[in-house]
Amino acid sequence: MIESLKISDIATYKKQSPQEMNDLSQFNYIFGSNGTGKTTISKLIAEPSKFINCNVTWKNDTQLQTLVYNQDFVNSNFAPATKLKGIFTLGEEEIDRIDEIETAKREVDKLEGDIQGLANTLDRKNKELNELESEFKAKCWEQKKKHDTKLRGPFEGFHNSTKNFKNKIIQESTNNNASLEILDVLEKQAKIVFEDALERESLISNISVDSMIAHESNPILEKKIVGKSDIDIAAMIQKLGNSDWVRQGLDHFNGNNNICPFCQQQITEAFEKSLNEYFDETFENDTETIAKLITNYKNDAGIFQQNVQNIIELSTKFLDTEQIKEDKKLLDSIISNNIQSLENKAKEPSNVTNLKSLSQIAERIKNIIDTANENIEKHNTIVSNLTTEKKQLTAQVWKYLLEELKTDLDSYQTKKSSVQKAIFGLTKRIDENKKSKTTKEDKIKDLEKKATSIQPTINAINQLLESFGFDGFSFASVDNSSYYKLVRADGTDAKDTLSEGEKSFVTFLYFYNLLKGSNSENGMTTDRIVVFDYPVSSLDSDILFIVSSLIKKLCEEVRETEGYIKQIFILTHNVYFHKEITFNQKRSNEALNEETFWVVRKNKQGSQIEKYESNPIKTSYELLWAEVKKEDHSSLTIQNTLRRILENYFKILGGINFDDVSNKFTGKEKVMCKSLFSWVNDGSHSIHEDLYVSSTDIQVESYLDIFKDIFDKTGHLAHYDMMMG
Repeated sequence: MIESLKISDIATYKKQSPQEMNDLSQFNYIFGSNGTGKTTISKLIAEPSKFINCNVTWKNDTQLQTLVYNQDFVNSNFAPATKLKGIFTLGEEEIDRIDEIETAKREVDKLEGDIQGLANTLDRKNKELNELESEFKAKCWEQKKKHDTKLRGPFEGFHNSTKNFKNKIIQESTNNNASLEILDVLEKQAKIVFEDALERESLISNISVDSMIAHESNPILEKKIVGKSDIDIAAMIQKLGNSDWVRQGLDHFNGNNNICPFCQQQITEAFEKSLNEYFDETFENDTETIAKLITNYKNDAGIFQQNVQNIIELSTKFLDTEQIKEDKKLLDSIISNNIQSLENKAKEPSNVTNLKSLSQIAERIKNIIDTANENIEKHNTIVSNLTTEKKQLTAQVWKYLLEELKTDLDSYQTKKSSVQKAIFGLTKRIDENKKSKTTKEDKIKDLEKKATSIQPTINAINQLLESFGFDGFSFASVDNSSYYKLVRADGTDAKDTLSEGEKSFVTFLYFYNLLKGSNSENGMTTDRIVVFDYPVSSLDSDILFIVSSLIKKLCEEVRETEGYIKQIFILTHNVYFHKEITFNQKRSNEALNEETFWVVRKNKQGSQIEKYESNPIKTSYELLWAEVKKEDHSSLTIQNTLRRILENYFKILGGINFDDVSNKFTGKEKVMCKSLFSWVNDGSHSIHEDLYVSSTDIQVESYLDIFKDIFDKTGHLAHYDMMMG
């Protein structure tokens, strides 16, 4: 069935003010004056494809056959040059085939229900899959955002789409064989590989400390430098251990005219000779060696310190500059202390001196430089093989992400596999049921061909025509064809000579029987929806109520799920027809669940459709009946109320001769009947508007009885019962 309609930019419906009819039900009553846009609704339902800016929404996306009675139907079937297609129905004598068709139809309906149930489950599974995809997609994207700052390069091409990023994760999970590196390594490598204006770097020249190490092991440092031991003064000097003191005193003696700097006495030549012989050439050579060592150590230390400072000033990103700075401070301190030790040795040559080794600190500096050079070589290799390096690093980054998402990825793939298996199974079962349904439908078509005929419809329509007093023409079949013709009693064609009323009634009867059949040998059991776009134009009151009765009978069959009509739309501008067709004793104030009420109006904004929770057509005519239904009638106004009802109902509908109606009564009842009709016949309200016949309560009851009898004797008791119900 149709769930909703959207109408826009067609006829009286404006593009800027689209109208919607939502939550449509089994029975949908649409009221509106002529020209407000009702027929546009019926045309949309009949042929949705012609209305590109409109939309028809079907329940479960299952489109049913639509049978629409409107002027287009009349024109296409009863135009002068148009052949009247026969209506195929199932022959009553084909009981076995009909039973077989009904059984097959029930099986088709069950399959359709099964298909829909499976489709609903499939929709839920697809929704579950979509939610699973969205959830995993969000988790993948969260990991990307977490690393976006430092790993943006490897994510190149996947920055703007959560879906593409998730798909990349899934793809990498199937074929990524890269090594798993720690995040810090990846971030540092990414900074290099994806750096802008990447260039080769020069290696850092290592510095040698060998000369410094050699100075530290000079034998002179451990040698006690003293004078000759075979000199007469040697024994005393050795005993006192004051060789350095004597040596320093000798320097003062030589510059003091041979006066002893200690005792202030003139030194003898023999003692002077002994002193000079004690500090012989060997002693002088050793002290000279110490002096040279000091000079060389200072020179080599200065060079080494400057080389270290030059390395610090390189400011290369590959070097641990801060560590070298700390090491240089220690280096400078050691060198300074060693120089002091050497100078002390020079002053006191007899002392043994040890220098603190620079080997450990020098080795540490060398290792820092070696590490920097290794990184520079890697960097230069990257520069030389940038494309390969980027590819390798990118793979390693995705590998790292896979490891981070491992738990989520495993859960996602497990759940997805389960859901996809369910979807596959459901899809397969739906396809199998659809094939079975098609097979059953083909069987129904074959059975229908064998059990159908256009003759039962001819008989049914002719029976209705005869019962309603249309005896001047009838339906007949065209020889050797599946078409009908309208003929007079003498066999002549009657189609072009029908009055408007006859044509309208015949058209309706044809459509009414088409609802239970088909214009072809197949399709009688196809589910369908029906639209009546005011089918009573140009009909008198008798036929109006016949038509409304037939439609109400059809609605009752639909309520009882008899036949194949699933939904009905009824559109009209006639208040009385609307009241007849919508009458339902089960309804209280609000609409039943099975029905909807709508009113179509037209203003400056075009056609406007409004939904009502109850029947919106409340007329002054209804209010008059409400007065009649009251138990405490006013004896002053009741006659005028009854007269106004008779005028509204019989005079507006037409086709009633009031004298003929009066003649159906006798005696006092006839007089009272004429009294009621006299005001109606007068044709003017001005004379009687304020005249009231004084009546007793008994007379009021008599008028009410006559009033009811008028409807009874004219064949309209059903309308009376409806309005008094």
